[in-house]
Amino acid sequence: MGDPRVLLDQASQLRQAGDLSGAVNLLRGGVAQHAGIPTVWNMLGILQLELRDPAAAASSFQRAVEIDPAAPLLLNLARAQRAIADYAGQLDSLNRALSADPYYLPAILDKGEALFALGKDEEALELYRLFFEGLDPNEQFPPPIAERLAAARKILDEAGDRKMAAFAKTLDEVAAENKDADLRRVRAYAENRAGKRKIYQQRPTGSHFPYLPAFEFFDRSLFPWFDELEKQTDAIRQEMFSLWADQDSRFRPYVAYGAGVPLNQWAELNHSLDWSAWFFWEDGVRNDENCARCPKTAAAIEAAPMLDIPGKAPTVMFSILKPRTRIPPHTGTSNTRVTVHLPLIVPPGCRFRVGADTREWREGEAWAFDDTIEHEAWNDSDQPRAILIIDAWNPLLTEAEREVVRRIG
Repeated sequence: MGDPRVLLDQASQLRQAGDLSGAVNLLRGGVAQHAGIPTVWNMLGILQLELRDPAAAASSFQRAVEIDPAAPLLLNLARAQRAIADYAGQLDSLNRALSADPYYLPAILDKGEALFALGKDEEALELYRLFFEGLDPNEQFPPPIAERLAAARKILDEAGDRKMAAFAKTLDEVAAENKDADLRRVRAYAENRAGKRKIYQQRPTGSHFPYLPAFEFFDRSLFPWFDELEKQTDAIRQEMFSLWADQDSRFRPYVAYGAGVPLNQWAELNHSLDWSAWFFWEDGVRNDENCARCPKTAAAIEAAPMLDIPGKAPTVMFSILKPRTRIPPHTGTSNTRVTVHLPLIVPPGCRFRVGADTREWREGEAWAFDDTIEHEAWNDSDQPRAILIIDAWNPLLTEAEREVVRRIG
């Protein structure tokens, strides 16, 4: 019978030499001997596609998948079927490929195109939505795949924009009928229905207090003490400047994992002063020396309703993010606390994302967020960014609930 590998090697050499017809004729002559070898039929189909004979290619790929219904062979069959405008056949082949390998990316992208070709736009958009929902945003792809992903994402975004434009009339009507209503959650709901907003869940790395709402940024009205804290911004900033002027050695890397600990997203920042901290309180312990060094800041901090769990909280610090530095997405320990930021130095190009909400800090304007929801920060400027960070109680906890947390941790 001969070795089919020799036949395939000879056909490949002819193909590389530009003799596609010669390669096809060679395979046609040898296919009778190797009719049970799917790679021979697959190679013949590839060459026929390159010769712009998709009908013959579809026939060859069909023979290949009858022998071995592997996902790559089914993908080739689907592409030949698309070339002859057999979109129903293409979709069937792609569904078979995805049954064999549900995460086969080329087949997912091709299926979206097939659904659009068949007029099944909503199915195609739902396919893209589900795919991007599970896609790691940091994953890298070869340029041809990356270009197709960008095109699919653009289609999804444009569809979401159209839906939001349609929803806008309803939102405006409801706003007019309910002039004093807070419609932020309604807008988030509409954005989610349009596919323009992902709903992030609380993912605490430690304790999870049940039944607390997952607010990305808390309403300012829940923090009446912010007004007094903000009045101290200039004094706090001056004390921080004095630390910089003295090159105070108590600034240290915020991320400091020991040897043998999996670093994951923290590899670049581990033991790095690119993100440094100067602590007033750390894990529930007051740093008396540091508080004495910055007395006005210490007084402002201690006037706030700090989280107070013996041996655990609060942690209060100046947080410095050097130029061109990014804090990667992460989640915090417990939703019993909120994290408060008082921005002190914020050059242009500094942003902060919590869940689906991205904001820019404003110097002297405090905010509170749930750090058990995925969040990240950027400093894209050429200057350092500086903020005061305070651990405070989640304002939705009752005093009885706080007491239980104090006692059991």
